[in-house]
Amino acid sequence: MKLLEIKNLKVEANGEKILKGVNLKIAAGDIQALLGPNASGKSTLAYAILGHPGYKITEGKIFFQGKDISRLSPEKRVKLGITLTFQNPPAIKGVKLFSFLKKIAPQKIVNKKLGLAPSLLDREVNLDFSGGEKKISELLQVLLLSPKLVIFDEIDSGLDIKKTEKVAKIIKDELISKGVAVFIITHSGQILNFLKPNLTNVLVEGKIVCQGKDYRKVLETIKKYGYERCKKCSLSTGRRKRGSNASSLLAN
Repeated sequence: MKLLEIKNLKVEANGEKILKGVNLKIAAGDIQALLGPNASGKSTLAYAILGHPGYKITEGKIFFQGKDISRLSPEKRVKLGITLTFQNPPAIKGVKLFSFLKKIAPQKIVNKKLGLAPSLLDREVNLDFSGGEKKISELLQVLLLSPKLVIFDEIDSGLDIKKTEKVAKIIKDELISKGVAVFIITHSGQILNFLKPNLTNVLVEGKIVCQGKDYRKVLETIKKYGYERCKKCSLSTGRRKRGSNASSLLAN
């Protein structure tokens, strides 16, 4: 079932055009990845899907479960089942993590599978948290929201392989196994080795220029040739390649 559909999305922030016609479809239960160089618009796409007021949609539409949500507030989108974890979640002084979590879900829910140290709940949100503690805290917030689609913005950023594997296991056990759609934005791509997305999108200069079913081929090609090869994949025929055809072209 089609869960999220983005049609010709163009977005600007602070007067700068960032997304220049993004098209994307995510089905229920999908595991999709988004790769791209710095300043390509990856986080902008995430914020636009969630409805961040600092990112203005100038053209195109966002549909969720068949409903046009392009003008809905972030709060309404979250209630529909869309959740985003931030690359750099802000610290909130004076607010204990436990109190914050209770605001999200009034019922007391603390998932022991996350390995969250009880002492962490008594600390102020993200204040002096390690990179790993921030990621676990973000994951716990996601689980309390019972989402249908989770967008992970650089969830593996700053984590070593062991912590990345732990985060990936939580995502698989607590979200993917329950049919939640997962959209992973990553720069390094290391978390993909644990989550194995069924489709990998490449965003360059505000457009998705290639899609590949084999994430390993996409990563290998980018590592060897850079993102210029992805641009040529699209521009060589004047249209975006899809599925395994895109993977094959990238690997040539």
